[in-house]
Amino acid sequence: MTAKPTKLASAESQSLRLFIISITLVATICIISGFLGISFYSRGLIREEMLNSGRRNFTNIVLMRRWNANHGGVYVLKGPGVESNPYLENPDITAIDGKVYTMKNPALMTREISELFEKGQGFFFHITSLKPLNPNNQPDEKERDALLSFEKGAAEANWEEAIGGSPHYRYMAPLKVEESCLSCHVKQGYRVGDIRGGISISFQMGEVQEMLHRNTMIIMGLATLTIVLVIGFIGFFFRGLVRKLEDARAAINQMASRDQLTDLANRHVLFQRLHEEYARHKRNNQPLSVVMIDVDHFKSVNDTYGHATGDVVLREIARVIEEGVRKYDLAARFGGEEFLVLMPNSDLVTTQHTAERIRKNIEDRVRVGSLEDQRIVTVSLGVACLRPGEDAETLLHRVDAALYRAKKDGRNRVVVEVP
Repeated sequence: MTAKPTKLASAESQSLRLFIISITLVATICIISGFLGISFYSRGLIREEMLNSGRRNFTNIVLMRRWNANHGGVYVLKGPGVESNPYLENPDITAIDGKVYTMKNPALMTREISELFEKGQGFFFHITSLKPLNPNNQPDEKERDALLSFEKGAAEANWEEAIGGSPHYRYMAPLKVEESCLSCHVKQGYRVGDIRGGISISFQMGEVQEMLHRNTMIIMGLATLTIVLVIGFIGFFFRGLVRKLEDARAAINQMASRDQLTDLANRHVLFQRLHEEYARHKRNNQPLSVVMIDVDHFKSVNDTYGHATGDVVLREIARVIEEGVRKYDLAARFGGEEFLVLMPNSDLVTTQHTAERIRKNIEDRVRVGSLEDQRIVTVSLGVACLRPGEDAETLLHRVDAALYRAKKDGRNRVVVEVP
């Protein structure tokens, strides 16, 4: 019987722990998911910026080439290190002053500018085609795949690739034949609007990857800090909740086990303890005694002084009874103005002495009425001790009979069980 509240409290604690763990896991998953979303979004923005950078550079290169093509190529002074383009017919001209100039067509200009960028910026671009005139414009494997995709309708291509041991981002878009291009490529059968190749743009990703790594570490740190703070808040909140639940459970147990008026044990607890002590008596054969107490003429106290005064009398008597018994004895309100004291491991003589002490203390201490007209409150007490082979119900019946004799014999006395 006594294990039930413990089992109930244990089940409640276990349920609460599971609830706290569930809330913590859900909060952690939500936080991690949120920060992962931020991380992926940041990576997406960075990669989108790389894609836009590739598009901008491609547009600028195409405009530069168009300017060159619209002017029929650009002639530069032929000096040391300046060679003629072997893929052009009559690329050189001689001025009146005898100086020789050679033509830089869009393709050659693009390649030479790319070489300058690659040396100074780690950024380069490559004009290529599936049918190049210049072997240097042969596509690599990735560029070939992109060119084939352009012929199928793709507008652009981008990928990441290790070049020279370092990571690069590559962007490629198709080159379409314009009117100004036909002067060089008409022999290849191109028409305006045809795709005749593409330009791939490559730039190093070291700084970008470092930025991504730094952002990831920052996000992981913020996520960890947030999780710690949230778990701390949840722990703090639920510790307070647990304390409140424990206080509420204690209050409920108090209400369920104590008499609200006298704060003694109630009948439920009394009978529960009686059966426990009876079972212990059966195992150990130790004595078990009870004292039943009834307030003398209590009805007249209520009628004369009011029920509020009667309640005060009951509380004072309860306090005297509780002070007069041992710590492991149980004093309970049996009902109305009746009390019962359960005294395990107490023989009949010891119990009788305890009962007499309680009677005398009540007679000496409990008063009702004004100072000029005080009335002494007394009690009658019955005492009984469990006999061999007797059950608990019979014991209560005999102590009740002893109390009846005490009241019949004049009250304010202790009567031991009927032989």
